[in-house]
Amino acid sequence: MNSVPLLVFVSMFAPAEAGGIRAFHLDPQAGRLTPAAETRAVPHPFFLAVAADRTTLYSIWSESFGGPQPGEVAAWRIVDRTGRLAPLGRQSTRGTASCYLETDPTGRTLLVANYSSGDVASLPIAADGSLRPIASLVAHSGSSVDTGRQEAPHPHAFIPGPAGPDGTSRFAYAADLGADKILRYELDAAAGTLAADPRATATRPGAGPRHLRFSRDGRMLYAINELDNTVSVYGCEPVTGRLTERQTISTLPEGVKPATFTADLRLTPDGRFLYGTNRGHDSIAVYAVAADGSLALVEIVPSLGKGPQNLAITPDGTLLLCANMPGHCVAVFRIDRDTGRLTSVGAPVAVTSPACIAIVP
Repeated sequence: MNSVPLLVFVSMFAPAEAGGIRAFHLDPQAGRLTPAAETRAVPHPFFLAVAADRTTLYSIWSESFGGPQPGEVAAWRIVDRTGRLAPLGRQSTRGTASCYLETDPTGRTLLVANYSSGDVASLPIAADGSLRPIASLVAHSGSSVDTGRQEAPHPHAFIPGPAGPDGTSRFAYAADLGADKILRYELDAAAGTLAADPRATATRPGAGPRHLRFSRDGRMLYAINELDNTVSVYGCEPVTGRLTERQTISTLPEGVKPATFTADLRLTPDGRFLYGTNRGHDSIAVYAVAADGSLALVEIVPSLGKGPQNLAITPDGTLLLCANMPGHCVAVFRIDRDTGRLTSVGAPVAVTSPACIAIVP
């Protein structure tokens, strides 16, 4: 087992001086988080993404999250393994409640989802890791059956599709909670641009797709649905990128219907297990992934804090970290390599409003 400490960044979702990005060292054997550096006065950083070469961290920067003022993305150079960050500038997202970031496999493009304004964007990444202004901004359309949450489009995740033999992704996929759609964009990573005519895959009415993950071979896409507390499994056609729904499975125990909403989902690096969070029920659903990509529930365990917002899994697949945002703590769990079951490792670590976890090997 690897004994070299991992660098872990956690965003603290708070305004003005209270907001920030805290760095930890994670002992992969003991599962212990030790505080390291801290970057203060980062307003509402919410979501994080690490550059492909692991030298740059990206975060949301929002003076008034969800308000009328457009958000920004901040780029940070990772100075050293202590977790110190040096600013590399910011760029506007040109949207509101910017809630998701991810880089493409080549490290040339950053993808952004703007929840409240209902659009997605792509920003080219410069050689030094800094960001250039938005190259593409595409507005979504549509609504669905939940008039309180689906009155308009609300993209909640935007991820690159599977990389081809040349290491590039031809497509990018956006989960739109408000429109009940997963939209497939053609992506030109070299130019940092998106084609403006995405193809849409409709979800079940009222599902509210939130976050997305591809299987290791890229043939399956997993979507966690915020509003009906389910995970959907889609086959992905390798050439066209077309999605076909194959399964939907609950994230909750049978017969339990609390006021609860899913948030994040993660696959282990070997693709054998998938984990999804329930906010309200405050739990983590554990699934075994079959050879055909289908899911079977293994267990549902307490998240050890209120409102499990985000998950991260170590590169060796032995530890899972859970950010309980309103619970103000990060919990560490050991993953059973044979069954996928979770066992808590010590007491959760206190962190102010942890929204996102990024692990840098």
